[in-house]
Amino acid sequence: MLSVLARARKSIGRAALALAALALAACQPTGGGGPTVSQGEAVPVALLVPGGSGQSSDDVLAQSLQNAARLAAADLGGVKIDLRVYNTKGSPAEAQAMATQAIAEGAVVILGPVYAQEANAVGAVAAASGVNVLSFSNNPAVAGGNVFVLGNTFLNTAQRLAGYAVRNGMPRIMVVSDQNAAGEAGKAAITAAIPQAGGTVAGSASYEFSQNGIVQAAPTIAATAQSSAANAIFLTAETAGALPLLTQLLRENGLAADQVRFLGLTRWDIPAEAVALPGVQGGYFALPDPALYGQFQQRYQAAYGTAAHPIASLGYDGVAAIGALAKRGKGFSASALTQGSGFAGVTGIFRFLPDGTNQRGLAVAQIQNRQVVVVDAAPRSFGGFGF
Repeated sequence: MLSVLARARKSIGRAALALAALALAACQPTGGGGPTVSQGEAVPVALLVPGGSGQSSDDVLAQSLQNAARLAAADLGGVKIDLRVYNTKGSPAEAQAMATQAIAEGAVVILGPVYAQEANAVGAVAAASGVNVLSFSNNPAVAGGNVFVLGNTFLNTAQRLAGYAVRNGMPRIMVVSDQNAAGEAGKAAITAAIPQAGGTVAGSASYEFSQNGIVQAAPTIAATAQSSAANAIFLTAETAGALPLLTQLLRENGLAADQVRFLGLTRWDIPAEAVALPGVQGGYFALPDPALYGQFQQRYQAAYGTAAHPIASLGYDGVAAIGALAKRGKGFSASALTQGSGFAGVTGIFRFLPDGTNQRGLAVAQIQNRQVVVVDAAPRSFGGFGF
């Protein structure tokens, strides 16, 4: 392996996994249940990825997840991971068939699949064998029972930003959402997070997900924000969707940036040129620990000659968690997976909750003069603000 990878492994892989091991050492003993592996034996892990669907985007994602998982496996030191890759073709039926095959071939834990319907199908067949599933999905609707989601959820982001806003003079927050499934899910998460953080939902509004719908709704949204004395507006909009036009129109309708701040449920730095949008200047959004994630991206680029897919890091994090548990030799039961101190990966700290969802340690960033500036660093343990 190239020397640059060895150095990167020291700075990110071993450091992250060492943190995970230390966190686990502080936990109470976990319960049993499900397949186990003897101490020192290789852990058979089934990696379910969406390759073979006929969509080039699925093939790119599948390869990126596999690459990241193998980087993590190489970082585990004394723990051996027998990573077995199964292509699901992005199909629930194929995913279920591959999970059945993987379990028959000895897999003790399943990492993946990506899509929500696939995760449901895999969870059903894996439950009968007591095998837990760490899906790459961020949809809390598929979590529960033996299915855990690795993806960052809307609620994670909403709680992090609502907490930051309330602590920093923005306790009255209005919720503005797209009239579509993602918008409704985002609105529900934000509405739940604001009172949890000690804030007040100052009102809510939505818009038809079209250019005309945004143009028609913007004046009313701005007027409502002013009449309700909102300090901030929490938006579900995406950079590839309503965000550019909506934020511009709200500012043009009298919402000055120094009076009403914008909070974003989605990443406002993807694509990179989005930070130059006039309407998002001064706004806040959440993101994984930039230092750790940046090191992962550099290492991935050096190893494979291309940039990692935006969610490839979940492949690394999943293997990191499995490896940390294997070091203790306590198996991969639900009680082991949900130990309170969590795990450390290339996106920062994370832990699984008993309901199958997760908590992730996120940073808060503000867009200042077309630059992303971290104003509240990602936590390095599950205590203090945000948890």
